[in-house]
Amino acid sequence: MPEKHQPSNDDSILKKPMTRRDVLRLAGTGGLGLLLGGGAIGTLLTTENKRKTKAAGSVSTEEDSIPFYGAHQAGIITPAQNFICFAAFDVTASGAPSLKKLFQAWTAAAAAMAAGRPVGEESGNGNLPPTDTGESAGLSPSRLTITFGAGPSLFDDRFGLAAKKPPTFKELPAFNGDQLEPEWCGGDIGVQVCADDMQVAFHAVRNLARIARGKAVLRWVQEGFQRTNQADPSGSTPRNLLGFKDGTANPQVANEKEMNRIVWAQSGDGAPWMAGGSYMAVRRIRMRIEVWDRSTLKDQEETFGRYRSSGAPLGAKNEFDPVDLNAADESGKPYIPRDSHVALARGDGSVQILRRSYSYSGGMDIKTGQLDAGLLFISYQRDLFKQFVPLQQKLAKSDRLNEYILHVGSAAFACFPGAAQGGYIGDTLF
Repeated sequence: MPEKHQPSNDDSILKKPMTRRDVLRLAGTGGLGLLLGGGAIGTLLTTENKRKTKAAGSVSTEEDSIPFYGAHQAGIITPAQNFICFAAFDVTASGAPSLKKLFQAWTAAAAAMAAGRPVGEESGNGNLPPTDTGESAGLSPSRLTITFGAGPSLFDDRFGLAAKKPPTFKELPAFNGDQLEPEWCGGDIGVQVCADDMQVAFHAVRNLARIARGKAVLRWVQEGFQRTNQADPSGSTPRNLLGFKDGTANPQVANEKEMNRIVWAQSGDGAPWMAGGSYMAVRRIRMRIEVWDRSTLKDQEETFGRYRSSGAPLGAKNEFDPVDLNAADESGKPYIPRDSHVALARGDGSVQILRRSYSYSGGMDIKTGQLDAGLLFISYQRDLFKQFVPLQQKLAKSDRLNEYILHVGSAAFACFPGAAQGGYIGDTLF
């Protein structure tokens, strides 16, 4: 249904006063190399949000709400929140009109939830199901963002979109060492839901799945997390599940020129409707935690090319010292092995992507009795096959870290440009 009020685009997260932690997030100071997380550097704001009830079942403040509408979708360059609930859908309806109606309904619901409002309005008829599932009633929006993307499979004869498929957009290739499991791959539509509260994030996915009934079904869902500011009030660099601080910097998201070069698709790239959008790579990377835990500290540090305690590059002292691949000890042996993760991920610095990754825990693998845990890697880039693919091919070939990780899931999505008020997600496609 039409929205009665939405915050102005002038309320952009980049124009609000920033805490020290926001500065770190926007600077991209985190990043466990290319594939292990630089985007996973955001946490809760260090200042305590004051919550004010605006309506029954709705709690919101300006600091706790990120506008849904805008030139770009929120959740791409937005400072990373504490939690993620990623959902991939397969569309069961046929024809462009049905797909268009789904996007319109999802847009209205996403805008309401991002503002801390329930989905729809209750009829007052107790004999009908509520319009909102209700588990986030009384909770703040918790900086909720919902980011939508179309998978390559959406551009087929079902919806007459074949001519709109971007010329370089297709499924990611198989990489050396991949052991992909179909239940963690693909999808017609990908929805990245991030928030500073897991219940708020789950509520959003649940409502989107409910709205999609008869038009789309869930294909796979993965939840993820980062440490919160309650656990680390100092806002230091997060650690991944292998115990190491992140090390590779993301590009500067506040630099519009850099974002246009690295992240945002341009009208001249072959698909004018994607201008202002971005291409997303998603990889579910399982970590062999039990094997890693039996490795020596020296081996672990040489695998990453960094000291575990400080996060500094080998041969350096401080976490944010430059990575010097030519630095060597007295015998002439390089401090940082050439096949270490940081050496390969850094390269010559000419190819960059924007990382936004989260740790995950799927409980126990009943076949092995080991932990099913690792990283939900997400990156955004202007061109998947000029940026993500060559970098991942290099890592898959010779990264020492491959001994301890396993890629089991893979997907790619063309994330739409942002929607203007009165429009809907994907309207440029139609």
